[in-house]
Amino acid sequence: MRELISKPELCDECSRCERECPQNAIRVISGVPVHCLHCAKDRAPCMTVCPEDAIVEIDGAIVIMEDSCIGCGLCRDSCPIGAIHMDEYGIAKKCNLCIDKETPACVLTCPKDALKVDSEDILAQKRDKIAEELSRVKLIMKY
Repeated sequence: MRELISKPELCDECSRCERECPQNAIRVISGVPVHCLHCAKDRAPCMTVCPEDAIVEIDGAIVIMEDSCIGCGLCRDSCPIGAIHMDEYGIAKKCNLCIDKETPACVLTCPKDALKVDSEDILAQKRDKIAEELSRVKLIMKY
């Protein structure tokens, strides 16, 4: 399952992710990359309100099937974080995790690794940091 995880503490607001996103679906606001969270399909408001069933789940990504979209905007209006917009043709657009590519464009272009496709990378880094801190505490406790 693919996911997009942001680490705002690493973001330097260079906006490369915004420029490179093929869906124009990521914004950096006050140092925080804001993008679709790809809600669980049973809790995704955009999927629930779409009258044409044009929003589907593919391998963990919530994707708008543009050929089925009628441009009503209900998905845009229902998104609690504002991650859906209408393009110049009235078609709903949002992050699709670049499902046609191995790695999303925003992740590839981020010079600070503020965007990741796998939470396991982040968890591994945190585990390593905790282990390092525990080793330091053990050393201190010996004395």
